[in-house]
Parts: sequence; structure tokens; C-alpha cells
Amino acid sequence: MTGKAAVATIGAALAAAIVAPASAQVSPSLLPLPQSVVPAKGAITIAEGTTVAATVPEAAAAARLLVEHVRTTRGLTLALADAGARIRFDRDASVTGDEAYRLAVTPAGIRILAAAPAGFVHGAMTLVQMLSPDARIGQPVRVPAVTIDDAPRFGWRGLMIDPARHFLPLPALRRIVDQMAAVKLNTLHLHLTDDQGWRFEVKRYPKLTEVGAWRTAPSTGGAAPAARVGGFYTQDELRALVAYAGERGITIVPEIDLPGHATALVAAYPELGMLGDRPPVGNRWGIEAYLFNPGPKGIAFVKEVLDELIAVFPGTYVHLGGDEAVKDQWQRSPEVQAQIKALKLKDENALQGWMIDQFGQYLQSRGRRLIGWDEILEGGLPASASIMSWRGEAGAVAAANQGHDVVLSPGTPLYLDRVQSTLPDEPPGQNVASTLAAVYGYDPLPQGIAADKAQHVLGAQGNAWSEYLVTPAAVEHKLFPRAAAIAEITWSAKQARDLAGFLPRVRRQSERWTRAGVTVADSAFAVDFAVPGKRGAALRGGRVPLTLATQAGYGTIRYTTDGTAPTARSRPYRTPLSLAPGVVVRAAAFDAAGLPTAAVRQFDTSRPALLARSNAQLAACAPGTLGLRVPLTPDATDTSPAFNLNLFDTCSIYPAAPLDLAGGYRIEVVRLARNWALAHDQSRLREHYAVSPHGELLVQLGCVAAAAARKAGDTTVQPVALGAFPLPDPATAPQRFTFAGSLPAMTGDQDICFQFTSPLGDPYYAVAGVQLTERR
Repeated sequence: MTGKAAVATIGAALAAAIVAPASAQVSPSLLPLPQSVVPAKGAITIAEGTTVAATVPEAAAAARLLVEHVRTTRGLTLALADAGARIRFDRDASVTGDEAYRLAVTPAGIRILAAAPAGFVHGAMTLVQMLSPDARIGQPVRVPAVTIDDAPRFGWRGLMIDPARHFLPLPALRRIVDQMAAVKLNTLHLHLTDDQGWRFEVKRYPKLTEVGAWRTAPSTGGAAPAARVGGFYTQDELRALVAYAGERGITIVPEIDLPGHATALVAAYPELGMLGDRPPVGNRWGIEAYLFNPGPKGIAFVKEVLDELIAVFPGTYVHLGGDEAVKDQWQRSPEVQAQIKALKLKDENALQGWMIDQFGQYLQSRGRRLIGWDEILEGGLPASASIMSWRGEAGAVAAANQGHDVVLSPGTPLYLDRVQSTLPDEPPGQNVASTLAAVYGYDPLPQGIAADKAQHVLGAQGNAWSEYLVTPAAVEHKLFPRAAAIAEITWSAKQARDLAGFLPRVRRQSERWTRAGVTVADSAFAVDFAVPGKRGAALRGGRVPLTLATQAGYGTIRYTTDGTAPTARSRPYRTPLSLAPGVVVRAAAFDAAGLPTAAVRQFDTSRPALLARSNAQLAACAPGTLGLRVPLTPDATDTSPAFNLNLFDTCSIYPAAPLDLAGGYRIEVVRLARNWALAHDQSRLREHYAVSPHGELLVQLGCVAAAAARKAGDTTVQPVALGAFPLPDPATAPQRFTFAGSLPAMTGDQDICFQFTSPLGDPYYAVAGVQLTERR
């Protein structure tokens, strides 16, 4: 990473050059967009066996990477040579900046010019894209003559991976590193510790990994699972990963999260906690109460950990967390209160600021810099610290205006563990959509930062927290293709960005990633179906209106109604359909080359299907509260079903049920782990009075209106009961079960509410699906 020197705006001439129409032959395959693309006359053909030579040692890794990536993305094997090659890597001092490069294509050969290893890597990755502009695997490529001059807008272009909640094997990390390099991302932030696991081997403190790296799964009912899950990285393994990433122009930033998120630490060494007790390693998501002890023993411990950490990770920055540290344990500790008084500090937030300053100075004495989440601002930001702003942009604006370096990582839209769409097959995550377009539309330079402080914005990164990302494929599905949007907003000129032009390029890059074995989400390009208005009207009218759309609006939607999969020759969708009930519509969007942009989705228009609602089609009783999309079990694999829920209330709605047509219902219920540590948000949980040992499922009309009236002080408004079902003992009942009931004769379309009254100490219940049955 080049640091502040790389955080420079693009010169006006170069910024204008990128949009020159003459570059159209080249730029459709390039991502991120280069600064300057100047076409020339002629072309060169690259075929099997074309030779590649690195004329300087610092380009050797880039030459090898070029060969590897072209073999994967194009199916051509290039040959490394000592001299006389058609593709050459040469040093050029006129190319300034560690990450800058010049790529010159002529009919006689191709030259990649740079002054440093990272520049050679970036030039190589641009050439990889030029050598794979289409899907013609194994075929020679005709590359138009062109000169590309390129350098990044920002010096920090990153992704954060969280192996603490769910351990991620090293091969998966290496695959992510490879594909970050493919789009010129240069920073991998590893969140190595949290309540649920300590992943970094510390030789002075072996229990951190012997104990702290392992946890049990939470229970969904019955006996708690006894099997341990987890893992850790040895220092030698991480040194190898650092070297692997370094060859690809990527710096790894390690994070040890303190003083909160410390349950795994305290489980390993209770004397470093506040109460002297030994909690189990955490298996809940959210905010646990356990804090690190900031007394002399604790400060010495962290410094010893930092000594081992910086011996493994040579990069400039060390991340020390600082987020979500509820201070209750410090407030209740006479020892800590005495420390605050002795240090003449205002409060616990100031103590955290003092602690951060201790570690910042220690790192500075060893040639490193501390960075932390924006909460460390709350106790006064030490001069040695930088900020990573996740709670919006306010932290970054305040810190930059104070003269501190900042990295933008706001949850909206850069939290990549959020779902990417509202499609029913969307995998688990925070149930707030962060779309590909939203990520692409974000600019990492907030307006509130003064012009003379703009140089303090290092760049931006996307964060993929892993509470619901259990496997490598799940992590990749969240990262890709949104990583391409992060790459472009941090590398390319702001004025050059254009969503319509980005979409075909990200589709091409997604094909390259897929060929490399990466799991890539197609959510932005998949067809979604909607029945306009209320479904009851369609059932009463004998025809089913159906609209088809994709989130990105890219490509031509084509569909079939005869049971076959759509192809590029199938009927194009132009206007809403009107169908006889019973037809299954299958659809996909196709690009200009006739290639599908996503997997085929389908919609059943039969009367039973129209009367059914899956979990994803139910609505929350209290919109705006924290919504999640969770797997069947907290450590489930990618094939596990996912369920939407409202964290604070076990209530959902079947909207506009055609009650004049329905004579009965069947409700599938699923029992989920209640593994959320809510800290001070615990009071937001809504508890319902239960009239049986394990609570009930109440089927009602008008529960939302009744809740609103109760909140206003009116207890006369009551929901209409349609059914009540005692919940079985979670210790012995299956995890999924069904209730059924009949409906009285009613009229019109009305919302049906499903409310669980299970005790807050029991597992969480959700409606997995509802099937209404027609009145006979």
C-alpha cells in the first residue's frame, strides 16, 4: 500500500482521456477503469505459447501471475522466457508511484512498465483482462494497439474477512487474495479475534488458541451440541499468506479486537478479564459483556501479543478494534474505577482512549500505526491513531477534519454480509439489501471533509462479517461481484464512473472469477417475479398478471411457459404477462452476446402456489426493526434453508390473504437458535404472555392495529383469534413441525398475523411457510 502519497486525485487530462470514444475497443473488458486509454493503429495476436519475460527481478512475480491467470481465464498457456519475448515487463522510472503502470500494446509486442512490484502486478492484471475479453476459451486473442497509463485514486482498496465467527481455511483465503488482485484491490483486513474465536497463534500465550480458538454450537432445542468447532492459524502459516499476498500487491492488516469482543480471550486467560471467572468461548452473535482488563498486567499482555503480531505482519497498520465495548464490567469494577481516578480521566470512554494511546505509541515506537473502529473517537482520539468508520461517515469526517487518516467502511452500503436482494433464494445475512448498484454508487470522499483535509482519506473497504457465512463459498458469494464495485470506486476517477458501463464489465469479470473456481452471486442479474396488486384479485379473476424484472436492469429477459429452460432465442419479456393459472414461468436475462447473466428462476401460477407464502414472502409485524436472514442452524452448510426474522419480536404477517376464498391453512414452523447477545438492546425484546409451558403460536387478524392501539394506551382494541397452538417441548420435538386449522367464512383480503409467545429463554420460532387451502 502506498499510504497518503497514493491518495491523490487524477489529473484533468488523464481523467478526460478515459472517456474518449476511441478507447471503446479496449475499455469494455477492463475493471476497474484505467486513468487513460489512448488507442493506436494495428493489433497483436496472442496465442498458445506466446513468450513472457521479466527483465527486472521485481517484475518476476507479476510475470508468473500473468501466466497463471491467462491459463485460467482464457485457457492459453504462455511461456516464460529470458529474453526476446513478445510480452515484456520493464522498469521505467518515468512511471511514478508504487502502484502505477503503463501498458503499451503495439503490433510488435506488449510492454508492461512500472517502477515497483505492485505496479507490475496491476499492469499484468489489466493485460489478463485484455486477453480474456470474451468467453472464447482456448482461442487466440487479437489485442488492439493501445497505451494505458494508470494509477489508483486511493491507496487503501480493501476487503475485510472475519474468520473469528466462522473459521476460514487458508486455501480459501489464498483464493480470495488471488481474485482481489485480479481487480487491483490491495488490502486484506483479517478480523482475527472476537468473542467466538481467537485465530492468531501467540507463542507466549498458547491457551489463546488451545482454548480460545474453539467453541460449541448453540442449541436449537434439546441437549446443547458437544462437538467443538473452530481453528486457528499458526504464525508460519500466516507468514506464508503474507508472502503470497505480497506477491500479488496485497497488504494484510491484522486485527486484534479490544477491549470488547473479548470473550475468547477471557475464556483462555480469566485473569485478563474483569471478574476472574472463565466464560465459555462465545457462541452467540452480537455484543457480549466481557471486557479486557486495562490494568498493568493487561497492557503488558497486549504489548507482548503485538510483538508477535508485527513479527508476522510487516504492513504499516495494525487494527485494534475498539468497537461495541459496552462498559458495564468496567463501571462495576473497583479496580478499573480506581485506575480512572488515578489517571485523572473523565470516564470509561476516556479510559479506552487512554488505552488506545498506550498501544498507539507502542506501535509507533516499532514503526507501525494503529487503526481502530470509529468508537475510539468517543474517548478522545490519540494523535497516533487512524479511524475506520463503520457507523456511517460521521466518524471519518470528524477524524479527518482533526488531521487523522481515515478509511471509509460505512455499514450502508459497504457491509457485504448484508443480503444482495430480496430474492427468495438469497442466502443468510443481515436482511437489509446492499445491492451491487448501491455499492457502486458510493463515493469514499465524504462531503463533510474539508478540502485541505481530503488527503487524510486513505480509501475504503467492504466488510464481510461471518456470523452467517459458514463456508468459503458463502463468503465468496457475499464478496463477489460487489468487490468489483469497491475496486472501481477506489481506483477509478469519480467522474468516469457509470453504472450502465460497469454492468457489462462486471459480468465479464464474474465469468473470469467463476472460471477460477470462485462462487459469484448473480442476485443483481437474476429475474424476480411479482403479481401486481393483491393475489386474491388474480384468483378471483381467472388470469394471473405477472411482472418480470432484474435488479440491475441489464440484458434482455427471456422466458418460457412450456417447462423448458429459456435460451437466447426464447420469447423476450416486454410487457406484463397475463396467464391462465397453472403455468410455470421460467426466465433469465441474456446479454448482447446471447449469454445468460444469471441462473434460471421460476414462478408457479397454480392456485395452490398463489395461495402459499414462503418465509421470504411474509412481512414483519414491526417494519424497521432489525431483520436477519438466518440458516437452519448457526453452523449450517450452504445447502441449508434460510429464514427471515425480526430479531426483537417473533411475529410475521401473511399480507392480503384472500379470506373469502380460503377455508383452511397449514403452517410450517421452524425452531431456530436464539443466539444473540444484545447487551443494552435486550430491553427491546418483546415478551408475550404464554398460557402454556412453552408458549403458543397465535393465528390472528388485526394484531398490528392492536399493538399500535396498546402503544397509544388503548387496550380496547384486540386482535381477532383464528387459532392458537401450544408449542411442543423444544427438548424433544423435531426442529420443523406443522400446525393446521380451518377458517370461518370471511370476506375480502386481510392480513393474517402469526405471533409466537414462547419464553425469551427458549429457542426462537419462525414461520417457514403458510399454505392456504381453498374453501370447498
